[in-house]
Amino acid sequence: MPGSGTPVDDSPLDRTSRPVPPGARTGPAGGHVTAAAENGLGLIRLDRPKALNALTPAMVDDLTRVLTRWADDDSVHTVVVRSTSARAFCAGGDIRLMREEIRADRLEATMAFFAAEYALNEQIATYPKPYVAVLDGVAMGGGLGLSVHGSHRVVTPHSVLAMPETAIGFFPDVGASHFLPRLAPGWGRYLGLTGARVDASGALRSGLATHHVPRERLDDLVLLLAREGADALDRVHTPPPDPGPARSAAEEALLRVFRTTPLADLTTVLAAVPEADAALAALRAACPASLVLTDELLRLGSTDPLRACLDRELATARSVVSGHDFDEGVRCALVERGTVPRWSHTDVLHAAADRNAS
Repeated sequence: MPGSGTPVDDSPLDRTSRPVPPGARTGPAGGHVTAAAENGLGLIRLDRPKALNALTPAMVDDLTRVLTRWADDDSVHTVVVRSTSARAFCAGGDIRLMREEIRADRLEATMAFFAAEYALNEQIATYPKPYVAVLDGVAMGGGLGLSVHGSHRVVTPHSVLAMPETAIGFFPDVGASHFLPRLAPGWGRYLGLTGARVDASGALRSGLATHHVPRERLDDLVLLLAREGADALDRVHTPPPDPGPARSAAEEALLRVFRTTPLADLTTVLAAVPEADAALAALRAACPASLVLTDELLRLGSTDPLRACLDRELATARSVVSGHDFDEGVRCALVERGTVPRWSHTDVLHAAADRNAS
């Protein structure tokens, strides 16, 4: 993925405290993760700015190892995860790499990555200490898996959050079938099916985020978290601008459709909603089989625990990444940009019928 980031000062904490624990990286090594535990705070930085911190197997391994060590370290009271880049927290998994692995008959390598990533998502969800993710810039797909499962999610005026998988022939994973149905009514289905991007205000209203802090105060926030712990977030939270009555009414009209309308009728109903042009266009461009699958996973996940959702997602991922739609979606999105994907089904009705028959 293209892009470049602006480095952030790497010394917000007092370096006279205890050394970095064994197993944690202190520089931009192969895994592109740096970590330091100081003054009671475990600070992790994602450091792959040119790829918008797209996750690699090495990064997932580094994160898992550091979090495992700090979970039992009594000198660490709070964990913070942020990026060295001003452009992105994490744009998700490296799907171009996954496609290359699959095309080279290395499906098991891709599945091992999914299994490790999902295990990391569960580790974050069950972490015994406050886990603060700073979602400054882009946070998509696997980036939400690194954050939404945690206890605290901080957004800034520069935050952009999304689960865009239906546009590439995949489905919202990393536990999204668990956390999307538990957002404010209508939000999870809307975000999961359309891949819509939300700003800081939308992230707070939906429940993806818990706090809002201006970007220029983030380094100060890290210092404050070291001194006072995660409770300090409530004190420094600054509400983003109010969307206003017109935007609020339009949003509610859109969410009402996603709360109450069966998938097969969504495009017809949305066509009559003036505020739904973007959502309608996204659904029409998305992979029909991905829409059917996503809707099913969200329905099942609404009542299942996270572990069951992750297990189901892992089994589903194996069949999806081996199929035509994922290869085609990634090709058009990242390899031959601008080309229109030719999905395996023409619409959700045909995709649903095919899935029911299988």
